[in-house]
Amino acid sequence: MQEQTRVVVADDHPVILFGAETALLKFPDIQVVARARQSTELIRILHSVPCDVLITDLAMPGGQFGDGLPLIGYLRRNFPTLPIVVLTMLENAALLKRLSELGVESVVNKSDDLGHIGFAVQHVSRRQEYMSPSVRASLESLRVNASGKTTEVMLSRRELEVVRLFVSGMTIKEISEQLSRSIKTISTQKNTAMRKLGLERDSELFQYAQSNGLMNLSSYTPDEHDAAL
Repeated sequence: MQEQTRVVVADDHPVILFGAETALLKFPDIQVVARARQSTELIRILHSVPCDVLITDLAMPGGQFGDGLPLIGYLRRNFPTLPIVVLTMLENAALLKRLSELGVESVVNKSDDLGHIGFAVQHVSRRQEYMSPSVRASLESLRVNASGKTTEVMLSRRELEVVRLFVSGMTIKEISEQLSRSIKTISTQKNTAMRKLGLERDSELFQYAQSNGLMNLSSYTPDEHDAAL
């Protein structure tokens, strides 16, 4: 009998946890061995329960180890051989590219059929990439320049500064007063940042900021690393 692939599923929404586990029941070669609701519980499980593949939500606030890209980075540093399938509602190509750069081999959009989770597990357990249909479409939307290289998405330091302050809860007027720039300038910098990131609504900007670890930062010093998103 073929040995089952042991899977840990992490998501802060009980409905998604249930849906993912139900979808995986259709794959007899996959066994869910544990579930987590936030990063503290997830890391404890990974240290104590043997598993072959991790399926984790990208936006999963409330835990000691954060969520979004900071959590993925932590997982890659501390569990470097563990294949990861990321679940997300975000379709931003720049974010998907960052996940790939961090070594994530599979991303499944929650808007796609959850059956793709099982296919993703089968692929990453063999160290093969798997992207669900809407994720593939988003990645294909990345502009490719004449040399065939993917165009980097770069925010200027001032654009990043405005984004950080805006997602912290400040209004455009409050940001303009704090940074001693005109309201028009602040609004332009915010809109330019959103256009570069392929975002159309403020809600998408908040989701992107959360996934990139830009939320709730009381103070920071921008540097070249910050500017590369």
